[in-house]
Amino acid sequence: MAGAHHKKTGKLAVQAKQLHRELAAFCAFGQETASGFCAPEGSDSMVPVYANEFWTSKQRAGHSLHEISYRACFKPQLPHFFIERLTQPGDCVYDPFMGRGTTLLEAALMGRRSVGCDINPLGAILVAPRLNPPDLEDVRDRLANFDWAAGAALPVDKDLLAFFHPETLRELTFLRDYFIRREADGRIDAVDRWIRMVAVNRLTGHSKGFFSVYTLPPNQSVSVESQRRINEKRAQEPERRNVGELIFRKSKALLKSLLDESLPPMEQARLLTADARQTAELADGSVDLVVTSPPFLNVVDYAQDNWMRGWFCGFDTAALNISVTPKIPVWSQFICDTFRELSRVLKPDGWIAFEVGEVDKGTVKLEEHVIPAAQAAGLCAELVLINEQGFTKTANCWGIDNNRKGTNSNRVVLLHHG
Repeated sequence: MAGAHHKKTGKLAVQAKQLHRELAAFCAFGQETASGFCAPEGSDSMVPVYANEFWTSKQRAGHSLHEISYRACFKPQLPHFFIERLTQPGDCVYDPFMGRGTTLLEAALMGRRSVGCDINPLGAILVAPRLNPPDLEDVRDRLANFDWAAGAALPVDKDLLAFFHPETLRELTFLRDYFIRREADGRIDAVDRWIRMVAVNRLTGHSKGFFSVYTLPPNQSVSVESQRRINEKRAQEPERRNVGELIFRKSKALLKSLLDESLPPMEQARLLTADARQTAELADGSVDLVVTSPPFLNVVDYAQDNWMRGWFCGFDTAALNISVTPKIPVWSQFICDTFRELSRVLKPDGWIAFEVGEVDKGTVKLEEHVIPAAQAAGLCAELVLINEQGFTKTANCWGIDNNRKGTNSNRVVLLHHG
């Protein structure tokens, strides 16, 4: 049996009892918890479910270093909730689908050891610099010393003029060439990595704070053909952007929390660029807590959304083996294989907080497929937590009706060894 009926001992039992009690009585944001059970098809268990607003819906309530956009990312309050309750300082927190690195950064800020994995090299590019942020003056000096005019001698991809003013594109081409050469000859340093990370984050967006003309939100890149249609529809042409100025401005915003407080000592995180199902570099029983969100069922095309970021960093995202699974059985098998590997690296009294959001306007509740997949991998479902935010148009926490694609609530399955 899973959940509250599964026999647990020691620290695991104490933490589980405390968490059930806290979730049932939770009312920090003015509403009582709705509770019930789910009994997924193919599962032999009744798993407790708790629904409430368990963390703030404010968009900028976390550390400023988190303010990097990435498709389908969760807010830092989600990993904070579980890290605070299920780990101690010095424990190891792991995210096998780290994306922009929210779990890793939040864990490091809370004095835990961070380990992350992503099959997309962008993960490490976005995460590592924020775990070792430079001094703002060093960023200013490096930007001031760049030979921006050197971009005029480099060939440019003229298709990108759909997004960028010619002068802006020349500056971006210079930066791209600079970073690729510095990395190839081993001379790239922490300040370079920071500037590259910020530049990657500012490539395309919907305001003058980005290098591009108006396009889709900053966590995805449309095709050249789509951008041309957007330009025609809006009767717009790319305006000149000063690349160095925008990078410095964003750097100042990201580092603003450090003006008022110092970072806790953060050990160097371990970052893998690998398939989450195959992480032989990680030792058996080395992880205290996993907090992650896997690729959702046929919702996000990470390769297409990040093609321009890949171009800037010197690789083709289309060549990456990023999972996009349109069918439940295929997705469930992928999740089961991932759970087998997570079971190996998880300590005997460790936890997995597995966030699956919702898809198809709430008609597909992925937790009902996660639980059987976890059980097939030897894991046990303790509970399901549904974080129901005030800004979502929720009609019912058991089946959110929202009129939009994508993730509208956080649905987290909490797991441990069976």
